[in-house]
Amino acid sequence: MGEDLHRGHRERLRERFRAEGLDHFADHEVLELLLFYAIPRRDTNQLAHQLLERFGSLEGVFSADPVQLRQVPGMGPGAAELLHLAQALFLRRLRQEEAPRIVQNSADAYGCLRPYYLDQRDEKSFLICLDAKNKVIHANTLFEGSVNIVQISVRKVVEQALLHNAAAVILAHNHPSGVALPSAEDYQVTIQIQKALEAVNVELRDHIVLADGDYVSMADTGFFLR
Repeated sequence: MGEDLHRGHRERLRERFRAEGLDHFADHEVLELLLFYAIPRRDTNQLAHQLLERFGSLEGVFSADPVQLRQVPGMGPGAAELLHLAQALFLRRLRQEEAPRIVQNSADAYGCLRPYYLDQRDEKSFLICLDAKNKVIHANTLFEGSVNIVQISVRKVVEQALLHNAAAVILAHNHPSGVALPSAEDYQVTIQIQKALEAVNVELRDHIVLADGDYVSMADTGFFLR
């Protein structure tokens, strides 16, 4: 009898999704539905509530890494991998949909960068390469490492700019546990990179620092006009 009720509940939740999408689903119902596909026979309602309690929100659940997810009782490797995959797919689609093809100002650059930093816990340096018409021709991670460590290779920036025949580049990095204000070290690194790029006729258009959904553009502060 209990198994029949559980099977009926699953089918009703699936039918709701087919008819309505997720708009009217509570956060725990979204997780419950998704976990059906990794946990085919066990009730996932309680597990969904435990995940939300442990990580604070739906965003927190999807941003958690598989090791953290598996610390919740009832979360096996398949379920943890499924939730991690769902987040990775979301970010991939967001990067493809939101990234502007033309970057004319810091707001455009932030639109390109934001999807790459949404769930970033460690410091990441990123480079956007532009052609002479400000079109994005390449964007990639330069370095990803420990929190509060800036490691930007001047040589690597120049190599990437030349490899992609860039007319200009935009550099970015984040402060995972701080605020979006450039440090003295950030300014020193920026000057070094700017001089190295000038030697190969590539413009350093901006250096953007991101933190907690905010950003500061060195170009907007007038740093490159000095």
